[in-house]
Amino acid sequence: MKREQVRARHAEGQINATHVIQNPANPGEWIVFFKKSAGRSYFLVDDNDEVESFARLDDLVETVRGLGIKFAEIHM
Repeated sequence: MKREQVRARHAEGQINATHVIQNPANPGEWIVFFKKSAGRSYFLVDDNDEVESFARLDDLVETVRGLGIKFAEIHM
């Protein structure tokens, strides 16, 4: 899901949970995904529909806060 879609769906109450995990392709980076109802989940993607990854958790947290998300689980 792109950032604007996350903002809109979060505002509508459609996002049930936000999770941060290590990037399986690069364990030195972090990715975020959002769970919706019916067990569906979506990764945060960029304008090229590629999963966004972050080398620093601080940068990821800043991005997620900018999307209006106030709570996220971090899985290590």
